[in-house]
Amino acid sequence: MSENRGHEKHISDLQAVLEVSRDLAGTTELRPLLEKVERAARHVLDCERATVFLYDRDKDELYSRLATGVDEIRFSASLGIAGEVVRTGQVINVPDAYADDRFNPEIDRKTGYRTRNILSFPLLGFDNSTVGVLQVLNKSDGAFDPWDEGLVKTFGAQVGVAVQRQELLEQYAEKQRIQRDLNLAREIQQGLLPKEAAKVAGFDIAGWNRPADETGGDCFDYMPLEGGNLAIMLADATGHGIGPALVIAECRALFHASITASQDLGTVVPQVNNLLEADLPGDRFVTAFLGILSPADDTLTYLSAGQGPLLKYDFETNTVTELAANGPPLGVIADCPFGKPDHWIMRPGDMFVLVTDGFFEWANAAGEQFGTERLAEIIRTHRTRPSVEIINRMYEDVVEFAGGTAQSDDLTAVVIKKC
Repeated sequence: MSENRGHEKHISDLQAVLEVSRDLAGTTELRPLLEKVERAARHVLDCERATVFLYDRDKDELYSRLATGVDEIRFSASLGIAGEVVRTGQVINVPDAYADDRFNPEIDRKTGYRTRNILSFPLLGFDNSTVGVLQVLNKSDGAFDPWDEGLVKTFGAQVGVAVQRQELLEQYAEKQRIQRDLNLAREIQQGLLPKEAAKVAGFDIAGWNRPADETGGDCFDYMPLEGGNLAIMLADATGHGIGPALVIAECRALFHASITASQDLGTVVPQVNNLLEADLPGDRFVTAFLGILSPADDTLTYLSAGQGPLLKYDFETNTVTELAANGPPLGVIADCPFGKPDHWIMRPGDMFVLVTDGFFEWANAAGEQFGTERLAEIIRTHRTRPSVEIINRMYEDVVEFAGGTAQSDDLTAVVIKKC
């Protein structure tokens, strides 16, 4: 090539790179941007094929969203020529691919393509970190030369910044989408909770819930039944977040349907258990308190499927007794035998307090848990207060005790008080 012709080509190449920069700045999605990069690389470097490998830093892998003539590729960044570019941050020029031990001919065998020479170079982000590798194959008129190597450094920096920008924008958009979905899920789940306090003659009943995430694996509910009775439920699915929230919504629906058909807890609880067991994977289950309050005889009848301890307050003696669950969790074993429901005739001032483990397992910075004894002391101290105030006091005290440690589990409480 004559000196003038070479000079003209260099000017043309630089103009092409400048044109690519302007083009990339106007692209707002990653895949179209990568398509432009691939086309621009083949044009500027006068080669047959180009592949953009993005770098997955968490997995230390390279993967292609776009490669001329082949499907997506993913491999360890410790392998191959592209992997060495990530490790060294250097441009690698391979004049004879099959003579280089680093070259992997597997893709050629799969596609029938013959790679002669390779130029690989890093795509650098605005913070100078490697966000990917651009690899071009088969220079049209021989091998890639020093001018090509210098040209790709400028090209790679411009492309890297554009790719990093689009990745950040996509991550932000995905985060926004997930947040919208979580907000909607929270709105739906909170909408399933009772809208107002339960009204049962002679009783003061309050319930409260605060999930640890946007959605939670706890819930409480009550439902008026025939004869003036009230069904009461408190349940806690394993874990917290969107998965347990779906499980707990199903549990609530099954309980509603079953208790409407029969007020016999000895029938309802095994039925709910079997239906959940059929749906839940082996590592999921639900602990639940299922009770019926009868104002006609001031009796609370209940089965506690793995949900405990239950705090039973006797007003006459000013004592709190911790009761264990009287049945296994729901959804673990089909046809699991449950004992007979327990009954308690409540006298004026007596209380039955249900809390999920988020209350008594919340630990302070020293690792000490709040425990059930502190809950019992709150109940005794504020025994004359309305049920809703007792729940408020439990929450305020556990937050004060935690001393700024994050809420790591869902909080749900129900207080049933005989007036």
